[in-house]
Amino acid sequence: MEKINLIKELSWRGMIQDIIPGTEEQLNKEMTIGYVGFDPTADSLHIGSLIPIILLKHLQRAGHKPLALIGGATGRVGDPSFKSEERNMLDEATLATNLAGIRKQLEQYLDFNPSLFNSAEIVNNYDWFKGISFLDFIRDVGKHITVNYMMSKDSVKKRLEGQSGMSFTEFSYQLIQGYDFYWLYKEKNCKLQMGGSDQWGNIVTGTELVRRKAGGSAFALTCPLLKKADGGKFGKTETGNVWLDPQRTSPYQFYQFWLNASDNDASGWIKIFTFLPEQEIQHLLEQHRAQESQRILQKKLAEEVTRFVHGEEGLQQAIATTQQLFGKSDKPVNELSENDLRSIEGIMHCTFPASLLQEGVDIISLVVDTGIFPSRGEARKMIQNGGVSINRNKIQDPQQLILSTSLLHDKFLLVQKGKKQFFLIEVQG
Repeated sequence: MEKINLIKELSWRGMIQDIIPGTEEQLNKEMTIGYVGFDPTADSLHIGSLIPIILLKHLQRAGHKPLALIGGATGRVGDPSFKSEERNMLDEATLATNLAGIRKQLEQYLDFNPSLFNSAEIVNNYDWFKGISFLDFIRDVGKHITVNYMMSKDSVKKRLEGQSGMSFTEFSYQLIQGYDFYWLYKEKNCKLQMGGSDQWGNIVTGTELVRRKAGGSAFALTCPLLKKADGGKFGKTETGNVWLDPQRTSPYQFYQFWLNASDNDASGWIKIFTFLPEQEIQHLLEQHRAQESQRILQKKLAEEVTRFVHGEEGLQQAIATTQQLFGKSDKPVNELSENDLRSIEGIMHCTFPASLLQEGVDIISLVVDTGIFPSRGEARKMIQNGGVSINRNKIQDPQQLILSTSLLHDKFLLVQKGKKQFFLIEVQG
């Protein structure tokens, strides 16, 4: 089997922004231990965390050993890099819950088989920081990095020039992250750190500590931060973050995020978020350009990323839901069983009193009283623009009455709002 050149692999995928000279030579010379840090601000990672996960996965596939560092200590401080204001610090119980959730997720994506020579490992920086006193830290670590060096970082400059300034707690963050790299270098022989391009300043502080305090050589690379082609924030939707936890973002909603990517975004994301080989991706791009309306690229992207995050079962569940909701199922909506309707995952549920349907209810009252729309004006406007359907039939008239005869199985109405939001109204009483 041909050995994978990690830097060449990441380069053609567009996954390298900055790299310390000598990194490729180090990786080609020997099995190298590399790490990425994960910030435990929630009990689940979101798709912004997929890039560092994928960096570690590529590292392991290329025959190197991945370390995933969970910031049990740094999570108590908060990374200030390019943030406009200071984050709230987490309490012990919340932090413990978040650490456990992230650990469980990382174990799904990397190979932790202890029989492997390059099995993945999870480390928590609280394990080495809990025994260090403040005086020890400023004496043994702080003396190696000048304030001038720390102030020169773009992430620090931006905060100092802003109105809110920067607390000493946050200012010390790059020293703390730098010490992580030093500790892993000394104790685990870790010679590489990877991360997003916003981490470059913190990462090179770590390489400097390794050089000045340990007399060693450490290496680093960063991946570009992603933005959508339309300028929107990657990983954000109308309902918030796209999470890796299926309880927060269902496999169907996750699949839909990728399926709805623009052509420009999909052509870049297919390289970054899948492990498909270069030749296959080039073929997909050509196929897509020849028949863009078929959305070949988006379908393959959604399939590959959903399978990676939620497994084959999650992918098939997402595809089945998509077919049911968008009318491509073998069954028309009135042939879906009660169980089919209840089991559509990722759909929002609401109730409505049966007594109000006996003589019919106007569509605007129905969608406002069930909370599908916040106001009658917004509901009327969406209906007039053709953006509301009941049981896959588009509503044309804002005054239309919805009768009990419209119910599926005498108890359900399937409401579509806009292109992607679905609600199952259950009539009760």
